[in-house]
This record gives sequence, structure tokens and C-alpha cells, in this order.
Amino acid sequence: MIKVRKPGIETTVQDLGRIGYYSIGVPPSGAMDKYSYNIGNMLVGNVPNTASLEATYIGPELEFLDSTIISITGAECIPKINGQPVSMWQALAVKASDVLSFGLLKKGARIYIAVRGGIDVPIKMGSRSTYITCGIGGFEGRSLKKGDVLKVSNMVENKVKTEIEIPETLHLDFTDIHTIRTIPGLCNYRITRASHDNFFSTEWTVTPDANRMGYRFRGIKLDFVPREQPFGAGSDPSNVTDLGYPIGSIQIPAGIEPIALLNDAVTGGGYATIGTIISTDLNKMGQIKSNEKVKFQIVTLEQALIARKEIKEKLFRVSEFLKENVYTGV
Repeated sequence: MIKVRKPGIETTVQDLGRIGYYSIGVPPSGAMDKYSYNIGNMLVGNVPNTASLEATYIGPELEFLDSTIISITGAECIPKINGQPVSMWQALAVKASDVLSFGLLKKGARIYIAVRGGIDVPIKMGSRSTYITCGIGGFEGRSLKKGDVLKVSNMVENKVKTEIEIPETLHLDFTDIHTIRTIPGLCNYRITRASHDNFFSTEWTVTPDANRMGYRFRGIKLDFVPREQPFGAGSDPSNVTDLGYPIGSIQIPAGIEPIALLNDAVTGGGYATIGTIISTDLNKMGQIKSNEKVKFQIVTLEQALIARKEIKEKLFRVSEFLKENVYTGV
């Protein structure tokens, strides 16, 4: 078991998400940076989709009540065990009464803490992920609080060796984290051509309104093509007849401060969307902090599929490295 001594700003239980309920208005939730989340589970020998902890901006302070193995991935930081710095991107042995703590983040926004066997919380609608807005899943449907005690499950598939770090080339890459690749649509026909071009050439600033539901950006005002108000749509020029929002879609209410809709966002509504962030770059969005700059880059569907293939290949290389250097068999 693990006792929460300090919860950080927002630490939640997450897995790969709640799939299959989008059509009835339930977003998937799940880890914002699935690349780091997946590697965290691999490092401790867990079954894929095992529940881990996701901490935003400030990591928690956790006391381990039993000996176990953990890993820390995601945002660049200096984790400490009993006050002594330890490395990220490797399996770490901890003993009963050891305390894990974190300093300030250097790069990125979200830390992933995987525990061998996974965090043991009830499965709700097919997932252990926390959806705070509706109090579904995770630890009592909320972020962690001081004094919470987490149980550890037994979702293990591999033995592991500790303190073998995966190659740096397979860590999360922060070199180009602020270029977000985007496929134009579904409603970008509503934006004037000049505003469309301005959107993709502007350097946007992430506002403090940036969380698991969505990120709001500050930049320039965008204009819409004049039109008669259609049946079922609001009177604002940015309104359209209600539609479903893909995860990562970017809406522009009133033409100001675009909002990228993320893991915990509403599943549909009546704002025009200028484009959709490709799935691999949602991992990057999860690691961008408020006040940082973002540029959206147009890509084609084919380029998005190539990017997804590259991420899968990178995860495969991590898996192969662990088989060769860390796993010692079931």
C-alpha cells in the first residue's frame, strides 16, 4: 500500500482510458501523455493498461508501506527517495517506509509514477481512469488528497531488474514539443481564408486555463465567413449545428482564444472546429505548460498515420530493449 503524504497540485489514477462511451457523452479520460505512461508500465513489468499515477506540475509525496518497484517517466524533474535524487526512465526498488518526493519540473507538465502491479482501484465503465468532472473512476472519482491510502494490484507480466535506464533516445523528446501537428477540419470552412492561414502561422500562448479538459490559447482574433444562421445553430458566427468533437479538436468560440479539447472534454457541441490535433501529438499537449508558446502545423492524414507508426515503433524498441536488458522471464 502507498500513503499520500502530499497530493501535489493534481495527482490522479489513470490508465489508457474509458473506451466505448463517447457516443453517450462520456469522454475517455486516461493518461494525457500515453507514451510516458506506457513506458512507465513496461519498466515495472506491468500488464499493459495497468493503472498508474499522473501528477500535474508538482509531484506528490508518497510513503510506501510495503516494498515494491516503481518507475518515474514523463516531465523532466528530479525525483527523490528519502531526500536522495534518483533517476527517471528506469525501475527503482523502494522499501517499506521509503518516501518519494519531487522538486520543481524542468521541462514538461506531467509526471507518471508506475508501481509494480498497478494502482488497485475499481473498474468503472471498463477503465480505472479518473474523470473528475463526473466523479467516475480512479480513487473515489477524484484527485488524491493527503492521507489517502492506495492499494497495489497484481497486474504483473514480467520480472524486472532495477536501475537499468532505457536509452535517452527513447525518453520523451522535448526538442520539438511546441509544434503541434494538426489536420484541418471539420468546420474550418467557416473561417475566412486569411484567418485560416493566420491561425497556422501564429505563435499561440497557452493561458492558465489549461487542464485535462482542454487548453485555451491567446493570440489573434479570427474572422468567420458571413452566413445566415442555420436551423439548430446559435447566433454567434462561430456557432454551427451541434456535432461530435474528436479528441484534440480545436474550437474557436467567437473567434477568440481557441480551445483544444482533450481527454476529459465534452464530446460534442455547437462551436466550429478549425482542425484536430493528431493522436501522437496529444502526448506533447499533455506536457505543455501554461504561458508556453505553441504553433499548429498542418499535416495530412497520411503524415499523421506515419507519425503514429513511428511512435509505435519507438515503443516497440523500448519493449525489445527491456526484453534484452531487463526482463528475466515470468
